[in-house]
Amino acid sequence: MSEDKLIEGVLSGKRRALARLISLIEDEDSSVSRILAKLYRHTGKAHIIGVTGPPGSGKSTLVTRLTTELRSRGLTIGIICVDPSSPFTGGALLGDRIRMQEHALDKEVFVRSMGTRGHLGGLARSTSDAVRAVDAAGKDIVLVETVGAGQSEVEVVEIAHTVLVTDVPGSGDDIQAIKAGIMEIADIFVVNKADLPGADKKVTEINAMLDIAPTSDKWRPPVMKTNGRTGEGISELVDEIQEHMAYLKSSGVLEHKGLQRSKDELEQIMEYKLTRELMTKLQGTPEFDQAIKRIARRDVDPYTIAERLITKFLASCRE
Repeated sequence: MSEDKLIEGVLSGKRRALARLISLIEDEDSSVSRILAKLYRHTGKAHIIGVTGPPGSGKSTLVTRLTTELRSRGLTIGIICVDPSSPFTGGALLGDRIRMQEHALDKEVFVRSMGTRGHLGGLARSTSDAVRAVDAAGKDIVLVETVGAGQSEVEVVEIAHTVLVTDVPGSGDDIQAIKAGIMEIADIFVVNKADLPGADKKVTEINAMLDIAPTSDKWRPPVMKTNGRTGEGISELVDEIQEHMAYLKSSGVLEHKGLQRSKDELEQIMEYKLTRELMTKLQGTPEFDQAIKRIARRDVDPYTIAERLITKFLASCRE
């Protein structure tokens, strides 16, 4: 499929074209930058919702229920599931979630799993590009479900407008479950599996934590109870999600976040491209191989060598 045909297919919302583009993104194909550059002006319309929380908190079931409710309201959905990577192929181990296959025949729902590829926090750089591709395909909502690896999941805030932090009753150390970092990124707390004993206690504890950690933000994260198995509380949760987006727009926070996100993204792209260019030129050269041997013998430290190689690289760029 040519680049122009691929772009046309994505903009038309064709699943095959979108899936193909995300595969190219994961493979770091050389054509990706050109394709995303042409798609960029068609992005920025989707409401991006991050769903994170500890393993076992029912994130996948919650995302499935949210999708059902959002579809009942006439909204189109894209779902990006960030899964642990296979150590052999780098691909997502869990594949497209079986529990989400009830939406497989719905042409207005696109589901894709992506591997973390060992990236700290589970959110690979390619996830942001995949979300942009889904956005360009015209989806109203993009749900990003993370692996739930702990505090490092704060990276989800970099790409999401609304962040849901899930937890369940009886999850052990309550303070640990909602520790600093995770707690700070939540726009909405979700106590899932609310039919289990201790759900009200968990809600009270989270509210107590919010009371002793005041924020200058006018939005106080609500604490919602849901049951992914029965669908209880899902409609109310979607109402709260939409209320949060309305707040972001009316308060000017959405515009501010957009500027910060653009800054972060530009820095990340520049860092990635510069690093890749540097390593492409250095790896396999006699100078690089000799530097590794000298570091291993403790003849020189890696910090000095790194600075020296970078300085030489930058000097060659000026020539």
